Amino acid sequence: MHRALVRPLAPGNRMQSRWTDGRPMADVVAEFIKPNDRLTAFDRLEIYNRMYWFRLIDSFYEDNPGLRAALGDRKFNQLAIAYLTKHPSRSFTLRNLCGQLETFIRREPRWTAPHTALALDIARFEWAQTVTFDEAMRPVLTAADFGRTDPSRLRLGLQPHVTLLALQHPVDTYVIAVKKRDSLRSEASNATTSARHAARTRKVARPRRERLWLAVHRVENRMYYKRLEAPAFKILVALRDGQPLVRAVAAAGRGVTPAQVQDWFALWMQLGWICRRK
Repeated sequence: MHRALVRPLAPGNRMQSRWTDGRPMADVVAEFIKPNDRLTAFDRLEIYNRMYWFRLIDSFYEDNPGLRAALGDRKFNQLAIAYLTKHPSRSFTLRNLCGQLETFIRREPRWTAPHTALALDIARFEWAQTVTFDEAMRPVLTAADFGRTDPSRLRLGLQPHVTLLALQHPVDTYVIAVKKRDSLRSEASNATTSARHAARTRKVARPRRERLWLAVHRVENRMYYKRLEAPAFKILVALRDGQPLVRAVAAAGRGVTPAQVQDWFALWMQLGWICRRK
């Protein structure tokens, strides 16, 4: 029954008419579901098959508003069906549904062409928001903790809820603009006809290429995006990957002053990003 219930829908959002071995689906369903006075066995299971897939697609839409805006509804829906067919839900929670989306877009770029590079950046950014919202918060290191260990051996950790992204497009401002646009659409739903039409037709221009280093993080259970300078980003990546403090600072490269490093660490400590490596 489970295998039948979760099978992808056929064109027209109907349950597939044939089973995996070619038998009529109606015959297979009749083996474990009875009809009633209103519906055949096929009709009864189709209700739940459709409900299951509509919920997955709805969740995919909710998690990727920026990607939907960039691709357009028709192309985004095709991506959703292709992705969910290849990567069906394997978890008790829909939180994990889009965890493989970046990998899928890389492997099958035809679903997002000619905007695949932008789609990858947006998919990574929107998945980072899910990670930031749910991941753990470990005890924050204090300034005193730094003095107890030789800097050449000290290994710091980065909070699990902090995601570092090296991007090719300013997707942070783009996704914010999309959400504001969608909010205006919602507010206009009970407004005049002209206001509703303006909200429906307003488009957010796709962003142009621009190198960007971004941290998606959480402070007091609220999510934030913070742009970083490239040397600061390199230090954080090195810390995240387990490099000792001295090597991590050296990863910033030449031209970085001690004062800059001190200011960066002061801010990261204030934001609670630095923790003891587990």
